[in-house]
Amino acid sequence: MRGRIIKRKGSSNYTIVLQLGLDQSTGRRKQQWIAVEGNKREAERQLAELLHDQAQGVLAKPSKVTVGQWLIQWLKDYAWPSLSPRTAEGYEHMIRKYVIPGLGNHKLTDLTPEHLQRYYSERLTNGLSARTVRHHHVTLHIALKTAVKRGMIIRNPADAVDPPRFTQPEMQTIGEADLTRFLDAAQKTEYYPLFYLALFTGMRRSELLALRWSDVDLILCQAHVTRSLHHLRTGETVFRPTKTVKGRRSVALSPSTVQVLRDYKAEQETARLHAGKLLQDDELVFSLLPDTVTHAWLKLARKVGLKDIHLHSARHSHASLLLRQGVHPKVVQERLGHSSIQVTLDTYSHVAPGLQEAAAKGFDDFIHTRESAKQTTN
Repeated sequence: MRGRIIKRKGSSNYTIVLQLGLDQSTGRRKQQWIAVEGNKREAERQLAELLHDQAQGVLAKPSKVTVGQWLIQWLKDYAWPSLSPRTAEGYEHMIRKYVIPGLGNHKLTDLTPEHLQRYYSERLTNGLSARTVRHHHVTLHIALKTAVKRGMIIRNPADAVDPPRFTQPEMQTIGEADLTRFLDAAQKTEYYPLFYLALFTGMRRSELLALRWSDVDLILCQAHVTRSLHHLRTGETVFRPTKTVKGRRSVALSPSTVQVLRDYKAEQETARLHAGKLLQDDELVFSLLPDTVTHAWLKLARKVGLKDIHLHSARHSHASLLLRQGVHPKVVQERLGHSSIQVTLDTYSHVAPGLQEAAAKGFDDFIHTRESAKQTTN
């Protein structure tokens, strides 16, 4: 295979022209034109890489598929089958509203790091936050990585792009006193059992709302998490198995949590009897929509002066309070359903300093106690 570099007219940039041999059906020579954003040295470097890829048999074939066409296909083949419905829906909304209008007309094989960098800059200029644009970058990187695996492009242009930096907001949690005050206020609402379970188990909103009474063992004090509930923009409610094997778990319930659920179940059974029905095991524990629950939490939190505390803060609070009590991170990981203990430690590293101090003191006490015992014996 031969290749050459030509300078574009009226531009300081270059184009690589690859000779791909004869088309057997037409007898004409096939070429692939690749735009290079850079000087002649950069063009020569890329040409050398392409020639090497051809020699190794990994050069992607020229394709007329656009970035927009590929992203739609990626959503269909990867995002919807592999991710939770809400996550896939979020990807689709972002891709259709922002990415395709900004990058969709480029041929997939012509997409360059410069195109991506320009796209990020334009989105930041037009009012999107650095965090949101970084999310665009992550999504594009995953989609383009899949294209590389399928042999549609040679390399992932997102590898050579610096996404916007942003400061991770500090995790908000509820302390012991505020937790009690919040639950006292919640006790006067219909959401009390749900909020109590969220704070005392660390379960996700989608997991709580997918619970059936058959998933709750009030004798052995266990809640079995096997699925999640998602309410889509279309109005459809769907149930999906937990994303990971670790997500499918049994969560031990405290005595007070069991009592709250027993009282709540008794109320439901009484209401069913008045309606001439029996409460069935396959009925949902909480027949509520996700957004309704979130809004109710925020309204109550503001009422008691906890303005920055969101529903997901219940999960963070549960984990943080357990770790501060000295509960082993492995146990916290199992309760939360994290895929690995490293995820738990990374997420709650803000709690680690206190744990390390306690560990250091405990080690110190252990060693000096043994030394004192030795001296006493001698």
